[in-house]
Amino acid sequence: MEKVRKILVHLSRENAAPQCARFVQSITGHFVGSVEDQATVSCSLENNRFILCDRMCDGGVPLKRASFCPIKYLSHSEADSLPPDTLNRGVDVGVAVLLQSANQRLLLTRRASSLRIFPNVWVPPGGHVELDEKLLDAGLRELKEETGLKLSPDEISSQLLGLWESVYPPMLSRGLPKRHHIVTYILLKSCQSHLQLQACLRPDPAEVSACVWVDAGLVNVVVSAVDGEKDSVQIPTDLPQTISKLQFLGGLFL
Repeated sequence: MEKVRKILVHLSRENAAPQCARFVQSITGHFVGSVEDQATVSCSLENNRFILCDRMCDGGVPLKRASFCPIKYLSHSEADSLPPDTLNRGVDVGVAVLLQSANQRLLLTRRASSLRIFPNVWVPPGGHVELDEKLLDAGLRELKEETGLKLSPDEISSQLLGLWESVYPPMLSRGLPKRHHIVTYILLKSCQSHLQLQACLRPDPAEVSACVWVDAGLVNVVVSAVDGEKDSVQIPTDLPQTISKLQFLGGLFL
């Protein structure tokens, strides 16, 4: 048996044995075809394989992709032109942590400009799931590595929100795909306020250049918006007009 080197996505449909997903394979499209951008799936982490299937045991979780997902529109000739090391990567597994404070604030971080993937982009803390890790453990580890916040499972309540099919670059107009992930989004609810948590922030400057606490209502508006459609969501009148970020420079918050 080939030694497992990293956790990859495996797919199962109609009770078939799970098969390792190919890099150029649309994960969302595997379950709903080439038109729709959302599926409901069951997911599990078994023997260092992240298995997605259409067999529902607990209602399932949403799996989504962007309407402009590069893998969705990748032609056969474009797929054939990818270098072998990219084609043989498989589909990686990541975890993103939505840390919510007791006063309904969510932590976002800005990725460092030196990072190869999604530099300067505002995202929840997160990263790859390592071998023999549980999803929650991976999320807590990444949270600590990126922000310095050390939380134990008994300090928080957690909930799996859904899955996102992520491709980089995010659009074909920006280049052929180099990375393909399924990102698991986990909500962590803390009993501490955002100011209490903020006092413990020690971001890693190699990964994080700034942090911000945003109102949960604002995040809901952002994720509900449809890309390219100006009036796709109703914006509440009570949302703040501006937000303040914590810039991290030279080991200090500015």
